[in-house]
Order: sequence, then C-alpha cells, then structure tokens
Amino acid sequence: MKIKKAVLAYSGGLDTSVAIKWLKETYGCEVIAYCADLGQEEDTEAVREKALKTGASRVYVLDLREEFVKDYVFPMLRANAVYEGAYLMGTSIARPLIAKKQIEIAEKENADAVSHGATGKGNDQVRFELAYYALKPGIKVIAPWREWEFNSRESLIDYAKKHGIPVPVTREKPYSTDRNLFHISYEGGILEDPWAEPPEDMFTMTVSPENAPAEAVYLEIGYEKGDPVSINGKRLSPAGLLKELNTLAGAHGIGRLDIVENRFVGIKSRGVYETPGGTILHIAHRAVESITLDRELMHLRDSLIPEYSALVYNGFWFSPEREALQCLIDRAQRNVTGTARLKLYKGNCMVAGRKAPESLYSHELATFEAEDVYNQKDAEGFIRLNALRLKLHRPGSK
Repeated sequence: MKIKKAVLAYSGGLDTSVAIKWLKETYGCEVIAYCADLGQEEDTEAVREKALKTGASRVYVLDLREEFVKDYVFPMLRANAVYEGAYLMGTSIARPLIAKKQIEIAEKENADAVSHGATGKGNDQVRFELAYYALKPGIKVIAPWREWEFNSRESLIDYAKKHGIPVPVTREKPYSTDRNLFHISYEGGILEDPWAEPPEDMFTMTVSPENAPAEAVYLEIGYEKGDPVSINGKRLSPAGLLKELNTLAGAHGIGRLDIVENRFVGIKSRGVYETPGGTILHIAHRAVESITLDRELMHLRDSLIPEYSALVYNGFWFSPEREALQCLIDRAQRNVTGTARLKLYKGNCMVAGRKAPESLYSHELATFEAEDVYNQKDAEGFIRLNALRLKLHRPGSK
C-alpha cells in the first residue's frame, strides 16, 4: 500500500527505535513519532531527541497521566477487574488511551497510517488495532513485526547497532518491560522459563518482602462513589494519589505477581508484574464495597467481572458491550463512599477496618449478643422452604 505519512506509537525502546528507520526505508514515508507519558518515569525530552535523531520528522510528547488514571484506571478499578484471578492489567488498560491519542494526531496531521511496535505473537497488536478501527474505521495500520525480516530481539539489537540506534535492551538483560503509573511488566528473555525465579535485581517499583521494614504501617484511603480521593485524609488528584500509593506500597514489598497467562492469540505467556498502588486500591475498594453494596447487586456485579476483565485484556475497551457494562458498574458504585483502613507489612496488604456514612452493616443485626430486632425462630421456616427441592432428590421424600 502507498503511504505518505505515518504516526508511530513511539516509546524509545528497541522495537520502535528500529521501526522509525524501517518505516522510512520500506514505505518511503514521513514518520511522525508520538510518545504518551503515562508515568513511565522516563526523560521525555531525551525520548523526543532520540526520535528526531533516528529519523522522525516531528515528535509529539503528551502528558496523559491524569487522564490515564481518572478515565481508564479508575473505571477499571470500580469494576474490580482482574484477569484470570490475578492480573490487574496495567499494560492492557494503557493501550486504548495511547491508541485514542494516536488517532487524534493522525487526523490532525492528515496521516495515511498509524503504526506500533507490538509483536505478532502478543496481545498489544490486537489492543492497538481494535482501538484504531473502532475510532477511525478507514485508517491504514502498519505492524512492522508482522512484515519485517527480523525474527528475534537479537536480530533487532544487531540492526540497531549496525545503524547506530541506541537501545536500552542488552544481551545481559534481554527481557522486555512496559511501565506506566499503574504498573511495570517484565516478559521474555530470561523469564521465558516458567520454572526460573525472577532475579531480585530486576524489580523496579518494589523492595523484596524480606527487605521490607519490620514494622507495619497503617493508612486510610477515602472513597467517593467508587473512586479513591484521599490518603490519610489528604485529598489528591487521581495521578497524585496513585503515585503516592506506589511509593508507600513499594517500600513494603507489596504488588508483585508472577503468572503464566493466556494471551488472546492463544499462547501461554509468563509475565512478572509490579502493581504496588493498584494492589492496595483493589483491596481497599473491596473493603468499602463490603459495607455499602447490596448483596444481590454485589453478586450480580461480581458475576460480570470475568467478562469485563476479558474485554479489557483482549482490547475491546471501545466496544459497546464494555461501555454498557461500565454503565451498570458505575450505577452500582453510587453509594460506595467511605474509608478503608489498611495494614502494610512485608508484602502483605490487610484490611484493618472499614467505615461508610451510608453503611449497610447493622451491628444490631449482626451481633451475637442479646438483641430484639431479629427473631431467630423465623430462620426455621426460611430453612424449611429452601430445603423443599433438596428433599425431592431423596428416595421416599414424596
């Protein structure tokens, strides 16, 4: 296909650094690099300069931290989304926002195509491209990993060295990382053996639980309508709050995860993740919900968590079904206002208390002490009615 101008989702890493030169050589097109600052703790000006030196005609660097947390991370946390029982989806939730802004830049620049550095084996290619097509159906997409002659990161490193392209990946530390304000992931290289324990010097956001402080720390997280708004009574912006929790949780070794997950394309992949602040928020949100959500509403919402999580993981953020589920979830969060008290200690985050102005928890009903609001005799008929169908399954019951 004929391409005059392409917008590349650029991170400054190995794949996208090589991609700039490859796109120009292969398509003869102008390449505009776009870097989304999602809190990856990188020198964005250095990324800008590197993209220009590598061949980009223009570079966009957008600070998306607040939008990322407020409009993507928080809605996902309101749903208590977790993929395959463990993964909090820090990489998955970043892709739709990156893609959305990339399409906006493509429209502004009258670009013919958009491009990304995701491999042909992974989930990110699906996430990016489903978002592209949902937002701009006629856009052309170039996925270098599905076209170029390189077949490994080793061959990319050799190409980069040959052309003087500096890259952060080395043969000593060949794993791939993806970081944002919510998490950091590690995949590939030395981690491809699911039996091998990750090296301790690999971790970035958390100390090892063994080296965490010997004394526990307590903190209180305030919620309003399902979203966290304060730490120990101090109100913070969404990004500011998550950043603060990352520091607190990371210092206590909280948020590490080592799993083998099922990718959308059908491959099992070993991933190691650090999600310190996100782990705390997941636990704290559940704590506040436990006293503010009606039982049947909570059970209905919980039954939808696997479906919602799969939609996020597989790249269907802009689908009508995810948006419909979000409406139901957000309606359920209207009364999820309160405070969770948490205890952080050597890799563990434990609920130490919870309170809410409109709590559904009744001490009078729950107590084992004397009370006069619950007639225990009523339970007998309740049990007998629920036992009727069970009795019918036994011989001689009719």
